[in-house]
Amino acid sequence: MAGTRSLAETGVAVAISLLAVFTSFDHDWIERAFGVDPDSGNGLIEWALVLVPALIAVLCARAAYRKWSRSRSAD
Repeated sequence: MAGTRSLAETGVAVAISLLAVFTSFDHDWIERAFGVDPDSGNGLIEWALVLVPALIAVLCARAAYRKWSRSRSAD
């Protein structure tokens, strides 16, 4: 069970990291994809979509690593 959960946390960390990287390179994807400008051109939403997923990815990766290291020390 712990291995499956760690794998899921690692997968979430990777997926969210990709979203953060994609958004950091292409700031206007929201406007193109949805046809709206939610932040009136100031870029706040785009930066939130870079920083928040990056923070979540770091937390998920840290949780997965801690579980992995605990399972290795138990062996």
